Amino acid sequence: MRIIVYGLGAIGGCVAGLLARSGTEVIGIARGAMLDAVRADGLWLKGHDLDEAVPLTVVGHPTEIVFRNGDMILMCMKAQHMAGALEDLRAAGAADQPLFCLQNGVVNEDMALRLFPKVHGVMVWMPATYIDPGRVLCFAAPKFGVFETGLFPGGLDADDERFVDAFDPAGMAGFTHPKVMASKYGKLLMNLENILNAAMGPEAEKGPLPDLMRKEALAVLDAAGIAWEDRAQLVPERRGLAQISDLPGEARSGSSSAQSLLRGAGSIETDYLNGEITRLGRLHGVPTPVNAAMQRVGARMVRGGLRPGDLTLADLMAEVGNTV
Repeated sequence: MRIIVYGLGAIGGCVAGLLARSGTEVIGIARGAMLDAVRADGLWLKGHDLDEAVPLTVVGHPTEIVFRNGDMILMCMKAQHMAGALEDLRAAGAADQPLFCLQNGVVNEDMALRLFPKVHGVMVWMPATYIDPGRVLCFAAPKFGVFETGLFPGGLDADDERFVDAFDPAGMAGFTHPKVMASKYGKLLMNLENILNAAMGPEAEKGPLPDLMRKEALAVLDAAGIAWEDRAQLVPERRGLAQISDLPGEARSGSSSAQSLLRGAGSIETDYLNGEITRLGRLHGVPTPVNAAMQRVGARMVRGGLRPGDLTLADLMAEVGNTV
């Protein structure tokens, strides 16, 4: 079995490196400085009891791969880059290979299903960091992460079992989940706070904003009839598998949104996290002023080249204004 990891950021980099060092044939698709660094020196992977350069086959575009029957493709880019990545895969000859969406948010699977017949959702719990090209950090122990996989929109097939069979020997805990999108909606509720971390920094006081955003989101999901699972209520045998742990000499850089700003990536995923709540609210007549305000904050930070900690709680509350 060969696994294509499309997008070597924090999650994609950790997953590709762990799979490769466990003996799975892996091809990574990367770009820019990450591509250059991995080609030159391999992928440096650091986690509990792990600090090494992993040799990794890497290409800059899907057209450099001759796709085979039996390949598995893991989509690890941010949602704002998903449409272009799918088009590039189709143009490169990918067709019936199963696609696994290891991304925050809940829009990627639907986007993929327009172009590819075998789409799987994956709920990812992996506290990982990517700031420096060629180097990824995983702050979890004893497992490097927990991954729940299932068919989109529901069910399971043999490819989900193949996914788990590949991940478990690599130090990641894999599980099948026939209602994986309920799990991903639960994760979405957690990810609504990513913009707060990105705006104010990881240690800042968040005030009433988390509760306000979550209240809007719960009302929206209820109005839309969307089932979700509380990630805080993970079954006990999974809850302790990948606990956040320190790495000597390393600091966590905050949420994936914060990391995008720190790298100067030029985009942020807020429109596909808080923006999904806003979209559903507009469809179902539920006001979502706080989540909409956080979308504006994210867009303004990208336009202005701002970094985590450049805004305060007072700034964010002023953006919310008198809407709550």
